[in-house]
Amino acid sequence: MTKISAFESSKRNLELCMMAPVIPVLIIEDLSTAKNLGEALVAGGLPVLEVTLRTDCALDVISEMAKIKGGIVGAGTLITCQDVKNAVNAGATFGVAPGATDKLIAACEEAGLPLLAGATSASEAMKLLERGYSVQKFFPAQAAGGAAFLKSLSSPLPQITFCPTGGVSLENAKDYLDSSNVKCVGGSWVAPKDAIKNRDWDQIQQLASDSVRVLS
Repeated sequence: MTKISAFESSKRNLELCMMAPVIPVLIIEDLSTAKNLGEALVAGGLPVLEVTLRTDCALDVISEMAKIKGGIVGAGTLITCQDVKNAVNAGATFGVAPGATDKLIAACEEAGLPLLAGATSASEAMKLLERGYSVQKFFPAQAAGGAAFLKSLSSPLPQITFCPTGGVSLENAKDYLDSSNVKCVGGSWVAPKDAIKNRDWDQIQQLASDSVRVLS
């Protein structure tokens, strides 16, 4: 990949956020479930998938999901520069981080990986905006003030678009999406652990399509 600027990164992430109201946040422990899980979510109308780097097989999962027609796969929980390199090599086309550091941002820019960096406070959001990152992750959303907090930022910081993640569910997602500074949410409810374990791909596809129907 070629280098990417903060502006280009934000532009790409805004495009991703507007593709569907939910970005599934996936913690996959069994590589053999990756293909069917990804296909079920894409078929249900959720093409943008975030695979968190929290399991031993996560990078292999990214590689498998990168082959799915219509799917766009990114790597979540980027913490180190090595995480960035590994994610790109695995086929990730965007990255997500719980926060942001100078080294991590530089590594993503150097690798050409659009970064959805996390912010929790107005100051953190302003620092990212100062660097050119106008599309940000708000994490942990519910614990950090929820939809009411994000809505309160829309007036003083209208330049920033957020993707709230952490404690977001089908029941409260609409509260976030009703705010002008939120284009999508990140959530794991569309891929419950039990459904993945039981390989109930029909249930997962239905959860995805229900989320699109209710939240669009």
